[in-house]
Amino acid sequence: MRYFYYVHTGHRIGLDRFHRAVAIVKELQKEIDITLLCSDFRIAAEAKEFGIKRSVGVDVVRNIPQIAEHGDKMIFDSAEANPILLDDMTKFFSTFIRISDDPEESKHENEFLISPYLEGEGICKGVVIGEHYFDPIPKTIPLTLFFGDDDYEKDLEKNKHIFKSLNAELLMGFYHFLGYEKKLSESFTAIHDAEEYENIIRKSNVLITSSPQAVLQNLAAGGKPIYLQRPDYSKDFIPFFRNLSIPIVENFSSETLVQGVAEAKSHNYHEIQKSNMKVIDFIRKTFNL
Repeated sequence: MRYFYYVHTGHRIGLDRFHRAVAIVKELQKEIDITLLCSDFRIAAEAKEFGIKRSVGVDVVRNIPQIAEHGDKMIFDSAEANPILLDDMTKFFSTFIRISDDPEESKHENEFLISPYLEGEGICKGVVIGEHYFDPIPKTIPLTLFFGDDDYEKDLEKNKHIFKSLNAELLMGFYHFLGYEKKLSESFTAIHDAEEYENIIRKSNVLITSSPQAVLQNLAAGGKPIYLQRPDYSKDFIPFFRNLSIPIVENFSSETLVQGVAEAKSHNYHEIQKSNMKVIDFIRKTFNL
């Protein structure tokens, strides 16, 4: 019997789920041999740089049974699930834990569920953020924009004029294009490579971002995040962010962003509860570790 963690990630959806997977897998691999399955081969190859001991790329979710065996145990971090897939997965794996961000989610009778919204038998209510983000460091960057790890349609470039008046620094995404920073340099006071992700998120006093996970990481680090709702991103986290009193900007413009930054500096954010070990203990108990 083996342990697997499947995460849906890639150049069209970013690394939000991957960052969560890293936080969970790094903790679990201290006591079990667990393999991270990534739906993107590039990030699977880079996973060791994030502290993951074993990772494998898979083309599509239906290829998982070509790697795993009947009776193995699985953590499934993806929105790709549907009733047929869930039926198949819960029959194939002896234990199947799914992570969902959907506020309208319902639990399959034969699965275990991790959710920021739901409670009940076989469900763990919580979110996971890397432990080190809860250790605050000096906020040496007044304002940063992190548009997200993906920008397949080059929307950041199309809207670069909107961000120029902010005098913000830019954190590049993992899947941004080669040489992309040259086209964006006039709109930002400094540009940081994707490799600097963790430090920039932790050092930023105000962070404007379309990445839900970056919002949570910056808040945990004592920052003041503003969630920028991209039209191509799910709105699953909006109810959760509202409960945390995190400003949300939709249909953004230079004026709305400037106003949002001014308000964020004096805004009363709610403290995010640290639920990492609650989730890890739920997984341990479910896996009978």
